[in-house]
Amino acid sequence: MNSSFKLTKAAVEKLAQQYDTPLLVVSSEQVERNYSFLANYLPGVKLHYAVKANPHEAIIRKLAELGSYFDVASDGEMQFLTEMGITSERMVYANPVKTANGLKVAKDTGVYKFTFDSESEISKMAKAIPGGTVLLRVRVDNPNALVDLNKKFGAHPEDVLPLLELARKQGLDVAGLCFHVGSQSSSADAYMEALEIFRDLFDKAKEAGFALRILDIGGGFPIPAINETTDIIAMLEAIRDGLEKYFPDTEIWAEPGRFICGTVANLITRVIGTQKRNGKQWYFLDDGLYGTFSGVIFDHWDFELETFKKAENIPATFAGPSCDSLDIMFQDKMTPPLAIDDLILVPNCGAYTSASATVFNGFSKTPILVWEEIKDKA
Repeated sequence: MNSSFKLTKAAVEKLAQQYDTPLLVVSSEQVERNYSFLANYLPGVKLHYAVKANPHEAIIRKLAELGSYFDVASDGEMQFLTEMGITSERMVYANPVKTANGLKVAKDTGVYKFTFDSESEISKMAKAIPGGTVLLRVRVDNPNALVDLNKKFGAHPEDVLPLLELARKQGLDVAGLCFHVGSQSSSADAYMEALEIFRDLFDKAKEAGFALRILDIGGGFPIPAINETTDIIAMLEAIRDGLEKYFPDTEIWAEPGRFICGTVANLITRVIGTQKRNGKQWYFLDDGLYGTFSGVIFDHWDFELETFKKAENIPATFAGPSCDSLDIMFQDKMTPPLAIDDLILVPNCGAYTSASATVFNGFSKTPILVWEEIKDKA
């Protein structure tokens, strides 16, 4: 089973003393473990890291060293990767609805691979990047996913052939199809159902004169979550077997985000306030909903809070440092009783946390350190 990066109590205390809190610590070695794990269980699949999940330079640099490809969704992500020396060949502009400036930057940087899911996008791509390589994103339903991306994206299967035909007429390189079963998908079932559907779509496209050569299976691979267990090896083996069965001669892409970065970061935060409100215990932390805990809202994630204390748990409300009443991360979260200056470790907080943090209310974003660069001092 793939492991997670987790600091010890001694390391937490020393880092908090040296660098203060809040503090995020990222492990580039864990990035490598996660990437290698996926590459091992999905052999031959071109892994495109979804940059939006966590664009920290140490993560991108390590993945670039490992030969990863990248899923970019904006002009800023394309420019950032280009400035890091990553070639356009390794990027796919995988936002089904692209901005005018995004297409301009794609042209300027040489990015020529795109996804789309609507008729209105075709002329935009054809005008900006004549002859560009395109994959049509098709909707798949998976109500069991933590985040259902198909509410916003994906063409209906019955619209596939007309959209492919229109893209071909406008001179685009119609290369394949793509799907995303949703984030933190807990079993292979949704992937297997999708592979059957997409095999049929590929066959119908062939009958219509298309030679589709690429299938992008998206991301959604899960990481350890509270009160949730997934046999990730069995899941990936089932997906691999399905790919061998239905698409033995097709180039396969995937777009993992959370799986690559979710387990690579730890947050060290501190209790800065404690009080009883209406008979209930409240704890205020120096990081909150507008910071690293943004994933509570934007990612529907329930974070583990490691207090290193051994006492009978009590229900408590955890709030952030801002002067906004929305800044409440957890209610009735079970925890040992805490006191001012107590440290809390939050593991598995690398995905959709610092990436969506803000500087609301004048609070700075939580500093990020790379574990391999500081561990000898910790």
